[in-house]
Amino acid sequence: MPFPMQIMALGYVVAALTALVLLISIRFLYVVHRSGKLLHGKSQRSYSTLIVLGSGGHTAEMLNLLSVLEKDRFAPRFYIAAATDNMSLQKARLMEDSMSDAAGVKVGKTAKYLQIYRSREVGQSYVTSVWTTLVATTHALYLMIQLRPEVILCNGPGTCIPLCAIAFLFKVLGIRWSSIFYMESIARVKRLSLSGLLLYKLRVADQFFVQWPQLQRKYPRAEYVGCLM
Repeated sequence: MPFPMQIMALGYVVAALTALVLLISIRFLYVVHRSGKLLHGKSQRSYSTLIVLGSGGHTAEMLNLLSVLEKDRFAPRFYIAAATDNMSLQKARLMEDSMSDAAGVKVGKTAKYLQIYRSREVGQSYVTSVWTTLVATTHALYLMIQLRPEVILCNGPGTCIPLCAIAFLFKVLGIRWSSIFYMESIARVKRLSLSGLLLYKLRVADQFFVQWPQLQRKYPRAEYVGCLM
């Protein structure tokens, strides 16, 4: 190929890449602008909901929040917890089994329970966590393709990061719109958790809630809802 033709071909490639980056940037800005608007309006249809559980207090807080949720509007519900978490899904199942609608029909029949690989275990070295993070992200991608939730509820466990990141990527690429609602743990009084900080700074969460007024003052895009426990 003559040299001028090579220059021309390179110019086309650069122009195409520039256009692609521009389109993705515009789509990103649109996604950020539209965040939090999915459930607005008078629609009463139900939304498939992914609920991310974490060991210890995270699950207790999430189940407390779910106890006042309109179950008919957030169904089916998919509970997900780390593969090494042996208690959270059991607690969620007990809560679902205890719920009945006005006619006495079990509401929990719409719920499903899944596990996901953790990116990093407590005390695990950062070197080995590179591999486990790749495995966890691949697993999260598989689950998001399979479940395709319209709503994601999370409150701090690191398990939520790859799931929320993939959900946000799907929105930018126009594959699926999942509204992400993040509730920071009541234990976070002065600063956000690492998970919360990432979702807040990167604008991944559609709506971000905190339970202490000083946190809202420090992170003004968050919404203060008071203590929920």
